Amino acid sequence: MSPEWLLDERGATVADALVLSHPEQYERLRTVCPEAAHTAVLAGDPCWDRMLAARPYRERFRRALGVARGQRLIVLNSTWNPDSLFGDGGADDLLPSLLPRLTSEFPADEYRLAAVLHPNIWHGHGPGQIRAWLDRARRAGLALIDPLEGWRQALIAADAVLGDHGSVTYYAAALGTPVLLGAAPLAGLAPDAPAHAFVRTAPCLDPALPLRPQIETLLDRHQPRPEPAEFVSSFPGESAARLRRLFYDLIGIPEPAVPARLEPLPLPPYEPAAHSVPMSVLTRLPGAGGVAVTRYAGPHPAPYDTTGHAHTAVHEDTREVDQLALADVVFRYGSAHDPRFVSPAHWTAEILGRHPQCALAAYVTGPGTCVVRTRAGALLRLEAGPGAHADPAVYASALHAWLGAGRSPAELVEQGLSVRTGATVHPVTVTPA
Repeated sequence: MSPEWLLDERGATVADALVLSHPEQYERLRTVCPEAAHTAVLAGDPCWDRMLAARPYRERFRRALGVARGQRLIVLNSTWNPDSLFGDGGADDLLPSLLPRLTSEFPADEYRLAAVLHPNIWHGHGPGQIRAWLDRARRAGLALIDPLEGWRQALIAADAVLGDHGSVTYYAAALGTPVLLGAAPLAGLAPDAPAHAFVRTAPCLDPALPLRPQIETLLDRHQPRPEPAEFVSSFPGESAARLRRLFYDLIGIPEPAVPARLEPLPLPPYEPAAHSVPMSVLTRLPGAGGVAVTRYAGPHPAPYDTTGHAHTAVHEDTREVDQLALADVVFRYGSAHDPRFVSPAHWTAEILGRHPQCALAAYVTGPGTCVVRTRAGALLRLEAGPGAHADPAVYASALHAWLGAGRSPAELVEQGLSVRTGATVHPVTVTPA
């Protein structure tokens, strides 16, 4: 709010009405541009009201974003100037340099990563360039959120936000979501603005230290602050009525008799994490019928646990085709009824014939099922119990670890397979396919 934006060359106000969400903004307007103060209208914030109305649907939004049971959703958010988290998009900017570390340090089945980039980033560089810059991270499981229609739902679904001084990060703090600032410039913020106080006092990321402990500490110690929500809107839930009254007054016609309503936030398209990069898989057998599995999507070496065993699982359609010759497990996603592909039984046999070093082939046939063939020739169907949302390729890696320890698949047919990812246990039935 400054005269060059609010007044024309003659000193007259550009707008008939300037909508503000809080009296704090009006006081700053009176200070910096008193000539425009008479146009101010306190009408709340429709964006905030839509988020408040949608909060009861948080679990639906999480399922749409492919957040599995036991997973944490970390949303990366950047505004659009060179001091933002994304910067200018170069390799030396913070977010592009953090992405390979995030996918390497955070277990793929315990964390879901999503990015909300300001529309001006998309417009300034072009969608093709953005997707090219983030291609490897997307193949490692990063979800790119629609910058116009999907970011509010992502904020509601988030467990934590790694952001900057932009308004989306401030909305996240207002929702009570833990926020860690990767970029915290103060130069462009008014010293008396609530956003300035927020950026000045919020916890900041130290890129020189490991990332996962910083996020976990943030989550464990988070205490929501009331100030962001207080300053977002002085009239929560009232923006639709106040804005419509203003618009009809400006037009000079009476309002309709029906109540003013805001459009509800839609359910985003279903977007599960699709890991087509080679996966480093760490496994342990803690007990009878149980296998703990931790998968990392690289590209940096996984933080190996010396008490477990490691193998490599590779998607058949990976771009890193040279890694297929090194894979212990090869997998793909499809449907047992899709006419474009051969049956799981034929595909698994073909894969083992094509890759003689591969110990197990897994065809994921549905959200909780896969058909696997072992090098010994056993054809098995793995199916998770109701409510499970883990990637079934995890179950295939668990079976590979079980067999690698010299155990028999017949034991699992009798007692079932218990797969642990992080603190979540997935009961899986094993049957001959």
